[in-house]
Amino acid sequence: MYTWSFAPIAQSADLFLWGAWITILYTVSSIAIGLVLGLLLCFARLSGIGPLNWLAQGFQELFRCTPLLVQLLWIYYALPLLLGFDLANWAAALITLSLYAAAFYAEVFRGGIVSIDRGQSEAGAAIGMSGWQVMRRIVLPQAIRRMMPAFINQSVTQFKNTSLISVISVAELTYMASIVNGQTYRPLESYTVLAVLYFAILFPITKFADIVESRTRGGH
Repeated sequence: MYTWSFAPIAQSADLFLWGAWITILYTVSSIAIGLVLGLLLCFARLSGIGPLNWLAQGFQELFRCTPLLVQLLWIYYALPLLLGFDLANWAAALITLSLYAAAFYAEVFRGGIVSIDRGQSEAGAAIGMSGWQVMRRIVLPQAIRRMMPAFINQSVTQFKNTSLISVISVAELTYMASIVNGQTYRPLESYTVLAVLYFAILFPITKFADIVESRTRGGH
């Protein structure tokens, strides 16, 4: 019968902590970049300019309809052949995660914006507000409130997606768990600790998302 022993794992706690820090860093960075790019994609979709709309929609469908792992491998191994120079693994990871996030955040933004009654925009225009003023003062404040549950849930998914960058040897949490396993020959304990760490970080966030969603619905 297998005998559990976490003592060897405890000796590698610094590796898990470092991996957790790198995971959080990639998550926050890719979310920040993804939000900016996603908002630009959203505005392109809503601009009414045909080519911009088609390009933005094509970008979204490309990244939403292909696996993130495939995107990551393509950008790390194939894209350098087109560029003529190598990409560092950290750069390929950040680029892929950010573009993937942008495709989904763009739809979150678009869904929130189009859910606002058009009459409010027309009323703002009627009193002399510019399109940007209407968007900034009337539409976005209401849309952001409605977007929050979807935004939080997508961010949770983004955190979990960082585990895939371990395949190109980025030293995030999953990669560090594999290092600990290689050092201790304790796969059961190593990957159990990995799962517990993911759960400990994400469970409070998912519960917060539930609270935000219930308050948002209650506010309607």
